[in-house]
This record gives sequence, C-alpha cells and structure tokens, in this order.
Amino acid sequence: MPVYDKPMVYYPMSTLMMAGIREILVITTPEHREQFRGLLGDGEQLGMRLEYRTQEAPRGLAEAFLIGESFIAGERSALVLGDNIFHGTGLGSSLRQHTCAEGSVIFAYQVSNPQAYGVVEFDGQMRAVSIEEKPAVPKSSYAVPGLYFYDSDVVEIARGVRPSRRGELEISSINERYLEAGRLHVQPLDRGTAWLDTGTVESMMQASEYVRVIEERQGFKIGCIEEIAWRNGWISDRELADLAAPLRRSGYGAYLERLLAA
Repeated sequence: MPVYDKPMVYYPMSTLMMAGIREILVITTPEHREQFRGLLGDGEQLGMRLEYRTQEAPRGLAEAFLIGESFIAGERSALVLGDNIFHGTGLGSSLRQHTCAEGSVIFAYQVSNPQAYGVVEFDGQMRAVSIEEKPAVPKSSYAVPGLYFYDSDVVEIARGVRPSRRGELEISSINERYLEAGRLHVQPLDRGTAWLDTGTVESMMQASEYVRVIEERQGFKIGCIEEIAWRNGWISDRELADLAAPLRRSGYGAYLERLLAA
C-alpha cells in the first residue's frame, strides 16, 4: 500500500538503511512474498542483500527471530515493523549508534492512546521499570514504536517465549527478558522525530498527508531507498542514474535525476 507516491515497504526499509544496515530479511505473508520480491529483487541494485521468508500465520512479532534465525546467523539484528514510518533531522546518525549496542535498545514515544501499543513505564530517573503489551490501563503515555535493536542473544530468548493470552509470541516478552537481565536500554525519541504507525485507515491518511506536506515544502523525499543507498556510498552516480532512467517520466524518477544534477 503506498503512502503518497512510494510503496509502504520503502519507509521501514529506509529506516534500517539509515542505520547503516545493508542486509535485510523481508518477512511477509505467503501470498505477498513474490510481490515483494518482484518489487525489490535481491537488493544488488541498491548495494544490499535482500532475502524473503514467510510467516505462515499471525503468530506474533517475536516469531520473526525464529523465522530469521539462519539469516541472523548469530549476529546483532534489528527489527522494524512494515507499517511504521520514522522521520526526523539527524535520525540516521542517531540510529547508527545503536547498531553495536550490547543488550537491547528500544525507543519510547509519547502518544495520546498508549493502550493501543506496547507501553513502557519509567521511574523518576527515566529508567524503564516495566513493559506491557496493549494494557487496558496504561502505566504511562510512552508507547514503544516498532523499531528494535538486539544483540546476538535474541534468537535464544525468542525461543523461550510462550504465547500470550492473545495466542501470539509478543515482542514485549523479549523486551521483558532483557529488562529483567538489566540489559534493556530505552531511548525516548527526540521531539523533532516523527513516528507514524499506519496500521489503521485513519492513521494511513494522516501519514500520507504528513509525507505530502513535508515533501512538497522541503523538496526532498521521505523514505527514498535509492537516495539513501547513494548517499551511503553503496551505489555510484552511474548506478543511481540507471535506477532513475526507467522512472524518468514520473516525479520519482525526476527526483532521482535532480539529486545527480545538484
């Protein structure tokens, strides 16, 4: 589903790319895997490595680490949800510092409806003391956005997670294990950072309007994976031009060509 003029997957994918991550496993439903593969390929055109796996049934976010165990291969990893958009000045450099962190790094963002999300509770020194998934009575207004960084222990921790009352392997259960071990770091997102969850029709419309206004007023695109790969030095000017050429008649292709002319 597009937001403004790009496939939705570009936005979470661009978040990982801004963090310097070049190897991405896309986990989809069985019926959508080939659509994503047709759109993104193996990532070579972006100087990346992309692979695809399926989650056969909606059994929870924590199952991603079991599905992706061989892809993770004992290394640190990050997880971003496919319906989340992150945007803000300096976001990339901020995220890069967390890719090598020990334990787990998650984020917190103040919202008006925390009961719809995982909620983190802080003490007076802003240290996390509890995490609860979609509580009826939230202990704070800080939601946990769909972006997580973990060390190599996450697969083993995920293996020990048991289904919740919803019948799912909850990502909050993984975070609770890290919290209990004193290895969970919760970073409130800067006020200048926008987090948009597009999981409902209303929130999708709000996100589309946000992206439209920012792109039209500032003249740059949010979630442009070709631009990020180019600015990261993963592809050359020539390779960016080759990606732009088939899209020349669209506003998106014209934007890529303007990057080279700047």
